[in-house]
Amino acid sequence: MLILALAVILPRQVPIEQRIDALLSKMTLQEKLGQMSQGGIPDPPDAKMLKLLREGRYGSLYGGASPETRIKIENAARQSRLGIPLILGADVIHGFNTGLPTPLGQAASFDPALVQICSRISAREASSVGIQWTFSPMMDIARDPRWGRMAEGYGEDPFLASAMAVATVKGYQGTSLKNADSLAACGKHYVGYGAAEAGRDYNSTWIPEGLLRDVYLKPFQACSEAGIASYMSAFNAINGVPATANPFTLKQVLRKEWGFDGMVVSDFDAVRELIPHGFAADGKDAARKSIMAGLDMEMISDEIWKYGPELVKSHQLDIKYINGAVRNILRTKFRLGLFDGRPQSATEIRPTTATMSASKKLAEESLVLLKNDKSILPLSKDIGKIAIIGPLADRPQDQLGSWANANEKDSVTPLAAIKAKLGDSRVLYAPAITVRWQKGWSYDQFLTDFLSNKDQSGFAEAVAAAQQADVVVVFLGEIQNISGEASSRSNLDLPGAQNELVDALAQTGKPIIGVVMAGRPLTMSAVTAKLSGLIYAWGPGSMAGPAIIDTLFGDSVPSGKLPVSFPRSVGQIPIYYDHLNTGRPILPDDSDHYTSRYLDLPNSPQYPFGFGLSYTTFEYWATHVKKVGEGFKVFAEVTNTGKTDAEEVVQLYTHRMAASVARPIRELKGFKRIHLKAGESQRVTFWLFRQDLAFWNQEMRFTAEPGELEAWIAPDSVSGTPAKFKLP
Repeated sequence: MLILALAVILPRQVPIEQRIDALLSKMTLQEKLGQMSQGGIPDPPDAKMLKLLREGRYGSLYGGASPETRIKIENAARQSRLGIPLILGADVIHGFNTGLPTPLGQAASFDPALVQICSRISAREASSVGIQWTFSPMMDIARDPRWGRMAEGYGEDPFLASAMAVATVKGYQGTSLKNADSLAACGKHYVGYGAAEAGRDYNSTWIPEGLLRDVYLKPFQACSEAGIASYMSAFNAINGVPATANPFTLKQVLRKEWGFDGMVVSDFDAVRELIPHGFAADGKDAARKSIMAGLDMEMISDEIWKYGPELVKSHQLDIKYINGAVRNILRTKFRLGLFDGRPQSATEIRPTTATMSASKKLAEESLVLLKNDKSILPLSKDIGKIAIIGPLADRPQDQLGSWANANEKDSVTPLAAIKAKLGDSRVLYAPAITVRWQKGWSYDQFLTDFLSNKDQSGFAEAVAAAQQADVVVVFLGEIQNISGEASSRSNLDLPGAQNELVDALAQTGKPIIGVVMAGRPLTMSAVTAKLSGLIYAWGPGSMAGPAIIDTLFGDSVPSGKLPVSFPRSVGQIPIYYDHLNTGRPILPDDSDHYTSRYLDLPNSPQYPFGFGLSYTTFEYWATHVKKVGEGFKVFAEVTNTGKTDAEEVVQLYTHRMAASVARPIRELKGFKRIHLKAGESQRVTFWLFRQDLAFWNQEMRFTAEPGELEAWIAPDSVSGTPAKFKLP
């Protein structure tokens, strides 16, 4: 058996495609179908699983396991007739042993360089326990915060999402996939999942092709150009055709237009789910349609394994489709060095001072200061007593956010951090709200209770603490899995009795600072009015406590910007900054009743995309555009007009005045994070070229039409005065 395997698996100096040819020529149909199958990792592995692996039943296994289990299953696969190695995958979404901010929080940093560094940390830690493939990054554009999986992505804008996704891919994959500390990245969910109707997870999407190409496909294309190893097809149907069996997205766009030659895996059970979608009549039909559409590997369900032989024998499926899928899988395994003795780490890499420092820095940059009345922040370190209110101030698992791998024991909570800074005697803590778990409850009952529990029995202790304090910091938001997969919400107010808690604290007359940990924007207009300061912290990760407390006291200056618009009410959803205008836009003086508007609410968000305050102030001078050669130089002076050194995220937006297809009122085209000392000015320059101003026209051609445009260099998506220029 081993002799045959060595004869088939040619030496590494032979080109990969020739090595694949040699393997394919020796593989039986069942062995090929095994490569197209991904199962779950049993921990510990039973005799049945080890036997199946020796028979070539699976090409990949998914999930976490002990090092001992991984060694056993890899050895079993190597004992198969051809000795083809497994590829072991897991969900490494935002950190592994070192917990990082959730991806939506990472996007708020507008710092791809730091995101790449932190993703490299994740790759080193995950690969040290045998993981070779991560189902990340998620780059779904999300414009409906009712959809809980918004927490896993990079927000509403395709330019920002592309930059963050590419940085994550580069961090995971490193300089070479063959390195021991690299992970194969997997772009998900391909494609359109973030546009789920009504914000309800797994729901259908309806996306015109122009919008699909201009917005939803852009991050995926950017990652293809960056060399991503794999993609995952989405759960949803796109215009009636499920993404897992969609030849337009999987073949036409991904393979023909982009030239992608890695592998595509389905999402969990998605092939079988073609049946309830109403797209496949049965399992055999599901297998046939997904393979012919361009799917390479089936996650968890086994329709391809079961029905592949019958489909080929009956000539309902040409073997060339299976050969093509297996070729893509083997190519990925060769690129990872799995056939050539890919080195393995001897010991698991645990968090270090350096990795925790990087996590803390990313958490600090992700914090968005939304309100700071009368410059209440930063707090003085000489403050007398401070009341810390709310259960989220001291729940180490919840601060990690959804889909977290890190051990909660490594979390430093805000309560622990402020006690370390000020000492126990100056800190008054009251959780005020109990996060309950009752015997016999299902997990859904636990989450539902947190959303609906109006118990106020802990308010008296919280009010008493507030009355004794000089300032109150109340921690608000969502526990860990109120956002994330299968966590859609129809109401985006603060869960449970949190609104009432803020009301009770406000009655004390003490200044209140809110810190919100959540996986999505929440509707908080009524609450915000009662707060003197507000910081949005997302799911900040292992070092949430030190990052938040250092920011509250000015040891770190907030610089985060919103990666998503904040609605005033769920009635505004979907809400996003780069929308089209209408034939009846609201006039500047609001003088016409017959315009596109609400009777009971402004059109504008509570907080716009790109918005974020600092402990200083910045002045943006006039934007200038100069034609230089084949491009346009766009520049403006930015001055730190305050008394605090700080970083600012400077943003470039454009708008096309008229085109064959109406264009958004603004589109992000660039951003830069700059550091300015108090009183310092800096000229910030961006370059725009023809391809940066192109879009998909009515004929579905990507083109940059001549015409007049506007450009803004601004602190957010609604500020600034534009400069006009013409594209010849």
